[in-house]
Amino acid sequence: MSLSLYDTASRKVQIVAATNGTVTMYCCGPTVYRDAHVGNMRTFLLSDLVRRVLEMHGNKVELIQNITDVGHMSEDHDSQDKMLAQAITEKKDPFEIARKYEARFHKDLLQLNIKPAQHYPRASESIELMQAMIAQLIVLGFAYIGEDASVYFDAQSFASYGAISGNRLDALKPGHRYEYTEDGAKRFHADWALWKSSGARSEMIWDSPWGPGFPGWHIECSAMSLHYLQGHVNLHVGGIDLRFPHHENERAQSNAITGNESVDLWLHGEHLLFEGRKMSKSSGNVVLLQEVIERGFDPLAVRLCFLENRYRSQMDLTWSAIEAADATVKRWRKKIASWGIGEITEDYAFLEIVDNDLDTPRAIQYLRTIEKDETLSDRSSRFLFADQLLGLELNRLEAITPLSDEQTQLLNLRLKARNEKLWKESDELRIKLEETGLEIKDTKDGQAWNWR
Repeated sequence: MSLSLYDTASRKVQIVAATNGTVTMYCCGPTVYRDAHVGNMRTFLLSDLVRRVLEMHGNKVELIQNITDVGHMSEDHDSQDKMLAQAITEKKDPFEIARKYEARFHKDLLQLNIKPAQHYPRASESIELMQAMIAQLIVLGFAYIGEDASVYFDAQSFASYGAISGNRLDALKPGHRYEYTEDGAKRFHADWALWKSSGARSEMIWDSPWGPGFPGWHIECSAMSLHYLQGHVNLHVGGIDLRFPHHENERAQSNAITGNESVDLWLHGEHLLFEGRKMSKSSGNVVLLQEVIERGFDPLAVRLCFLENRYRSQMDLTWSAIEAADATVKRWRKKIASWGIGEITEDYAFLEIVDNDLDTPRAIQYLRTIEKDETLSDRSSRFLFADQLLGLELNRLEAITPLSDEQTQLLNLRLKARNEKLWKESDELRIKLEETGLEIKDTKDGQAWNWR
């Protein structure tokens, strides 16, 4: 058994390969100028799920996730770095801003039960790595120094540009998203900056062989992935919005250095909508994990919501879905405690489902079927085996909320109605009980209830 995933470059589902017994993974991390919203966290959870499946199969996984704290330009095509813009807004040093939001990012990962990467290299602490790669690209003829003293990658020098996104250089228009205008300093409009001359900028700049400046956004991932993963990446993970130009440019830079395909499989998670609209700061539709917690929901309810949707399908998250998932997680924990926690054994049927392009919605449906099958004696074992992937902490004991006087009275009245075969009255009392948050079940041994 082995995990297969959809490779964006080949447009095919492929088996995830290992190199010398280890699966090397690189996941594009956050730009730490603000809190990561739940849409961002969906991508980071994708990486975690893949890692957990690989480890369930006995693989060693080496995961690197970068921290972007410099060089990421705003999307409105001005030359303002996002870190510097936020520093001005909050009236703080830009590196203070970076460390603040980086710490909050790690807190969110912990609350979503996402396993930490082996290393989180920061862009600001990897400048020498990037400069060494840029120098090598110049020597190899893939980069040049522009008239503005910035260094650019020569897109036309890389013959297979566009393999991930399907974009052709001759069809690209000037000024595409995430690329800023250089006023004629570039040889070709689709070339991109590897190193930007500082110009009038006075903060977050470094000395270089080409003069003071700062790195372009794309070069950091090439430099870090090749350095920390010994020159080859088995699996590269990111959101679908990074497919172009970020991952397209990253592939060109990395392959130009290694002389071959530096990444075996490119994995992308789809967009997240919230209440039917794209989640973005500009539309005021950003939801943070902390807001979920403040509403009284377990943050792992968000994790379950993500699991109930295919990673490469657009998803519409809602507060009602989070509420329902919160109730499901708590119900499962109580049921597992009531079933008894025994020895955990492998569930090959569950593994077969998730191995098929990480089909988590079908995996969740499989567990719902197991939950209802009272003939099975190993329900607890199956759930807890699956939870090694799901990460919902299903072995956590939930605090038992005592019944209110009203609920106790209604249960007694319903029991009396059933004993007297007053079925209409019994049904009416069931509805009232369910409105208070209870789940009522009639068994051969009598009336039973659970919290929803």
